[in-house]
Amino acid sequence: QVQLVESGGGLLQAGGSLRLSCAASGRTFRTYAMAWFRQAPGKEREFVAGISWSGGSTFYSDSVKGRFTISRDNAKKTVWLQMNSLKPEDTAIYYCAAGSAAPRPGAHASEYLYWGQGTQVTVSS
Repeated sequence: QVQLVESGGGLLQAGGSLRLSCAASGRTFRTYAMAWFRQAPGKEREFVAGISWSGGSTFYSDSVKGRFTISRDNAKKTVWLQMNSLKPEDTAIYYCAAGSAAPRPGAHASEYLYWGQGTQVTVSS
């Protein structure tokens, strides 16, 4: 089992950068694919970025490709999401998730087993 705790959210202006962190506990962290999802008010939770257990493969939604970067350090049991050139439409609660299936673009939230509590990101215009 894996417990996940996100941090790093905040309020900032469009064009700015933010780095989210997801700290994991549990001995099996390194065996899980990891992902970031986000959920804006009134919308479904959507896939943002995913990374394989080894970190060798990464995947992004079209809306963030080229602006966001996902990375992980299995020794530190941490996953990061570096977000650059932020836009107001990036405003959402961002969730970290762990799953057994290989990550893929457009993954559904149901494909992931463990979730953090979320961290709010608000981008003003």
